Amino acid sequence: MDENAVPATLPGGLAGALPAAPFEELRPHLRAVAYRLLGTPEEADEAVEDVRRTWPRLPPIAPGPVPAPYDPTDAVARACLDRLRSRETHREHPWDPWDPWASGMPNHRNGPEEPPPPTALDGLTPPERLAYVLHDEFSVPYERIAPIVERTPAATRQLAGRARYRLREAEEMPEPDLPRQRDVVAAFLTAARSGDTAAVRELLDPDVVLRADAAAERAGAAAAHGPGPVAEAIARRVSTARRALVDGAAGLAWPAEGDPVLVFAFTVLDDRITAIDALADADHLGRLRLQL
Repeated sequence: MDENAVPATLPGGLAGALPAAPFEELRPHLRAVAYRLLGTPEEADEAVEDVRRTWPRLPPIAPGPVPAPYDPTDAVARACLDRLRSRETHREHPWDPWDPWASGMPNHRNGPEEPPPPTALDGLTPPERLAYVLHDEFSVPYERIAPIVERTPAATRQLAGRARYRLREAEEMPEPDLPRQRDVVAAFLTAARSGDTAAVRELLDPDVVLRADAAAERAGAAAAHGPGPVAEAIARRVSTARRALVDGAAGLAWPAEGDPVLVFAFTVLDDRITAIDALADADHLGRLRLQL
């Protein structure tokens, strides 16, 4: 068997009872997936090449469904997710929640059925981007995507729904469980005040991202990715904050007394905090519906 041979996949990355196919026959499909996930042809080529280089020599495949771990679409998706996570960690410019490109707002030049340009996906978290692209554009079922983003199929569906809403507003935003959100944010605040670092990290999703506008970064809430860096970036400010509703969702405002100068908006999914938006710019704060 050729060392570049891999199990073939059906369009959209759905594994099927197909004979092994040379890697080069699958490259166009894999590159298309990688390009939509990463947004640049250079990075897409690198991700596909990474999979080709590391792809194991496989034995002949018996009739029947190809096991998911051997599917090259999954492997490319994982390679792209690693790159997206690294991109969040090394974000070069302050985040602007009202920048239509940075926040993933709709591109009105596109028709309702046209996919958004890759740049418009940059405002999504890595798991949101992967769930949306694989499901909506390549018809990969949520059950296949869930292990890649390390979530349940139901949570993966919510990730794609949030991404879809932010990109196109094509359907209603998945209804948040506000009481549950409040419980999680309250537990986060309690842990931060008590200095319980382990409890703080336990409430943060493994892919949690902290986005900060320029004023928030100057206030010390620098952008971060991952439980450790996010907790370290905001622990001091959060420990002296007060609870708030930010545009109807659970959040925190700092300082605990007087007018807020820094607001943290939380996104909660499956009892974990998946994103925190730190806002301190006066114009940004003026656009929020803030209830203390």
